[in-house]
Amino acid sequence: AGNLAVIAAGTGLGEAGAYWDGRRHHPFACEGGHADFAPRDVLEGELLAYLRQRYGAHISWERVLSGHGLVNLYEFLRDTNRGVEEPWLREAVSRDDPAATIARAALDGRSPLCAAALDRFVALYGTEAGNLALKVMAEGGVYLGGGIAPRIVARLARPEFMAAFAAKGRMRPLLEAIPVKVILNDEAALRGAARYAAIDAGLLGEEGF
Repeated sequence: AGNLAVIAAGTGLGEAGAYWDGRRHHPFACEGGHADFAPRDVLEGELLAYLRQRYGAHISWERVLSGHGLVNLYEFLRDTNRGVEEPWLREAVSRDDPAATIARAALDGRSPLCAAALDRFVALYGTEAGNLALKVMAEGGVYLGGGIAPRIVARLARPEFMAAFAAKGRMRPLLEAIPVKVILNDEAALRGAARYAAIDAGLLGEEGF
């Protein structure tokens, strides 16, 4: 029971919701990933200025929360001398998928620079997930979809994600009561669409699957 929210960082940043009518959830789409990114501290203020030099005045959440967003964070920290890009890392980033390389190096503990980029990514993920939860009043839960969350679930399970999620001033108690889950089944979108179609066709009860 209660509205739901989905936020999915991958090739872009997808956001959606489902409202609860007392018996059933009804999904709706949105383009929240293209809303304005807002910095929380001095470092993120510098990040915003850095990204504006690269992309222009409008910086969306997708610029920091996506595969390319992780690369943007990495390059910002590197270019502002907040970490060292070792020769092996420079070669790997230029040769392979840069976002996957950065995430792997962070999770394996091979690069402090990559770890710093991923840690900031996780905190920003928590921040925007909390923003979305407030916007749709997602008392039924917030679900992290997309291709990135399952790969970094160990980082998401650390306190930093939920601390950023709940850091909404006087709305903290509401956020702290909202369950947050990572979608691990990569067929979730397909199964959900099939279930919804089957219910509408009368082939399935609303409580069934």
